[in-house]
Amino acid sequence: MTCEWNWARRIGEAADRIRRQVRTTPLELSSLNAGAPARVFLKLEHLQHTGSFKFRGAANKLALLTPEDAKAGVVTASNGNHALAVAAAAQARGIAAEVFVSAQVSRSKLERIGRYGACIREAGKDPLQAELAARKAAGRSLRTYISPYNDSDVIAGQGTIAIELYKQLPRADAIFAAVGGGGLIGGVGAYLKQVSPKTEIVGCWPINSPVLYECMQAAEIVEVPEQPTISESTAGGLEPRSVTLDLCRNVIDRSVLVSEEEIIAAMRRVLETEHWLIEGAAGVAVAAFLREAEKYEGKTVVIIICGRNLSSEALEKLL
Repeated sequence: MTCEWNWARRIGEAADRIRRQVRTTPLELSSLNAGAPARVFLKLEHLQHTGSFKFRGAANKLALLTPEDAKAGVVTASNGNHALAVAAAAQARGIAAEVFVSAQVSRSKLERIGRYGACIREAGKDPLQAELAARKAAGRSLRTYISPYNDSDVIAGQGTIAIELYKQLPRADAIFAAVGGGGLIGGVGAYLKQVSPKTEIVGCWPINSPVLYECMQAAEIVEVPEQPTISESTAGGLEPRSVTLDLCRNVIDRSVLVSEEEIIAAMRRVLETEHWLIEGAAGVAVAAFLREAEKYEGKTVVIIICGRNLSSEALEKLL
């Protein structure tokens, strides 16, 4: 599954498949690091449909359904961005979608998911429990389950960001991306390891929720204690036997963990300097770069701004 050639081919095919459905998001030179020695670019995935990169993976997975699978409908689990993406992409194709959420879901995101016509089920106290319940329900009903990260077609869709990046900026010394289940950095990293092997892939986590980081250290999926984080999109445990564990161990070159204070400060800095309101997960990547900026003197860095979907609770913390 982690063969670089295989992933690059999958991602290239995904890009061709979803080209008319997704936005090619801008890559902008940032003033975030004004006066410092690194050139910093922001990949503006928060401008993607539904407000995050997740639409890419959802669109690719749905495009691969057979007519019979599409008629049966799909099941997914997510408290936010992935749910929004699947619901929107399914609605556009006339496919019924059922979304499992956990008790942690914010009311504002729940309302947005519902507006795309998805049937919503609450299951479990955390995102992982909702994922396991959703997969079980899909199996019983013979519908397709669309994992937020543990699905090679979803990962390939997220990896199409790297194809755009490479066209927009053929030489980048480092890419900073927040890590939750690992689909974003896994897909982007897998493609760039083949076409731009000298580009450093930097995984970024909140200290309060470093789940995949700890699993990578253990070389297996383990239970990791979590604390509340404003990076809601990266929180939650990993599904057993997730393909992203080995993939991310192969593609992530460096890891940076940041505090809640650093994340909020980074979100405010982006608002002040770029006039973008970004969600906590995007703030994680920005905060990680700001922590490590001195190490990138004279280099070109890209930060993936992965989403803009703040819950009302996160927005209160920010303001």
